[in-house]
Amino acid sequence: MNPDGPHILVIDDDRRLRARLQKYLMAQGFLVSTASSAADAEAKLKSLVFDLLIVDVMMPGEDGMSFTRRIRPGAGIPIIMLTARDMVDDRVAGLEVGADDYLSKPFEPRELVLRMRNALRLVPPPPEKSGVLAFGPFTFDRGRLELSRDGRPVPLTDSETSLLGVFAGSPGVTMSRFRLAQKTTTAERTIDVQVSRLRRKIEHNPGEPQFLRTIRGKGYVLVTS
Repeated sequence: MNPDGPHILVIDDDRRLRARLQKYLMAQGFLVSTASSAADAEAKLKSLVFDLLIVDVMMPGEDGMSFTRRIRPGAGIPIIMLTARDMVDDRVAGLEVGADDYLSKPFEPRELVLRMRNALRLVPPPPEKSGVLAFGPFTFDRGRLELSRDGRPVPLTDSETSLLGVFAGSPGVTMSRFRLAQKTTTAERTIDVQVSRLRRKIEHNPGEPQFLRTIRGKGYVLVTS
């Protein structure tokens, strides 16, 4: 296992398959976590950051199709679906709900790894963290994670720094609460509170934010111009 390798979440109700995939993928250099259901997976997604999801279609409770459709808008990571059904309509349905690839059971583990690596190669590289981002009277040093206003330091808590760092890494990009929770490794339910606290530091009128704006039904965006 490579602790710096891509972090994969395998979601399947088959305990033996989960164990076999985890062992095999770890031997291929991946960091692997597993979940036995959609609910289990969602709990892990709220506390950990993953680079790729492997989702079984047929699971008790919420099935893989429904799960993928629901999380796809906020999960900017590749999803590969697994199924025991090999019908064209099923494959099309999987792609329609947001899966990036589709593999029928039984499958050759080497093929899965090839598909995973192909999917990971298509993920855009993370934005450059160095450099200074300016918005209004503020500048945020993305390398040092320091905020200043008109050249004077603005103290931030660790959580505020982490949150601002995520926004500064993708200025102008709307970030869902789900995605912000993933990137800051915090609970989704606390994102609104953290955004409110950060606004008090960077907005003249937090009730009518100029920089850290709410996009109704989608999330938040840092506006720099």
